[in-house]
Amino acid sequence: MEYKIPLFKLNFGEEEIEAVTGTIRSKWISTGPKCEELEQLFVEMFDVNYAISMSNCTDALHMACLLCDLKPGDEVLCPSLTFAASVNCIKYVGATPVFCDIESVDHINIDPVDLEQKITSKTKAIIVVHMAGFPAKMDDIMDIARKYNLKVIEDACHGPLSEYNGKKLGTIGDVGCFSFFSNKNISTGEGGMLITNNEDMAKKARFLRSHGMTTMSYQRASGHATTYDIVELGYNFRLDDIRASLGVVQLNKLPNDLEKRIMVREAYLKRLSELENIIIPFVSNTEFVSNYIMPVVLKKNTSSSKRNEVREYLHSAGIQTSVHYPPVHKFSIYCDLKASLPVTEYVADNEITLPMYASLSVEEIEFIVSTLKQALNEIQ
Repeated sequence: MEYKIPLFKLNFGEEEIEAVTGTIRSKWISTGPKCEELEQLFVEMFDVNYAISMSNCTDALHMACLLCDLKPGDEVLCPSLTFAASVNCIKYVGATPVFCDIESVDHINIDPVDLEQKITSKTKAIIVVHMAGFPAKMDDIMDIARKYNLKVIEDACHGPLSEYNGKKLGTIGDVGCFSFFSNKNISTGEGGMLITNNEDMAKKARFLRSHGMTTMSYQRASGHATTYDIVELGYNFRLDDIRASLGVVQLNKLPNDLEKRIMVREAYLKRLSELENIIIPFVSNTEFVSNYIMPVVLKKNTSSSKRNEVREYLHSAGIQTSVHYPPVHKFSIYCDLKASLPVTEYVADNEITLPMYASLSVEEIEFIVSTLKQALNEIQ
């Protein structure tokens, strides 16, 4: 069905069309000058030393695990309330995910206390996911990482330009990963970015993303090299210039887009505060954040059935919603790990993601919240 109010809206315009057309006319469409331009924009806007464009965030996370030298027999601490890619990347390198609970219904990021309790002699790294673009408690997490000599990978795909104590998310740990999937704040259809301040990691990432080759085709075509060597067993994790050209436009649009999303969230908070039977995660946050999604959690519910009924009520009124996320530890591929995560499971059964995008109007927010209120009053 076509919704009156969709979950998100693509903010593409003539600039994106012109960017793609210009790239096609340049006759260089694979990894080349536009990827370099996008990488340099990331370096400047995120105040980080190195940025390496990637085919998608899943590959960026896989790369991050390789850069952190994770191997079979290693354990990696991670949340379950995330998209599966944040955990699958651990298995790609043969390591074992160790699921940690989230802190609370109010703060649905990984719990540093539960995290530290699950460290063993096999633990080698932590994957942090900044849910909805709101920062996890990185001071506590980095203290734990230093104490136990652990690497930290930030999955910041929800939080481009989000901040924690003045630092951009993705720049605090050893490696940060971003997604340019179609519904993300920066959208190129597919695509991603890996950032780091570690020179050795950056060099290795550039080798590994292109088959372990010492030079790429763009360098050879530009006359900077005529031959290449294969120095490591690499992959094809390259972004192309067509998508990178979209990313350049999208990244330049991002600051203004995020300012509008702040106003959208403020309008939501004003109206949602009138509803007694929901909890709004991160309601006390004062950091600058991306507001990638607008999650709410039902109070005093014991299963997902009521949540699903509420979502159907909203859908019948023309309002699209989603769930972020089904818990990864409940998927068939991971259920043998037998994780006990009561807060994660409560949120997974009771969370509803409401529409969030920069052009969402106050009138539309009023309609969404009043419809949600009706649903909660009618569905017992």
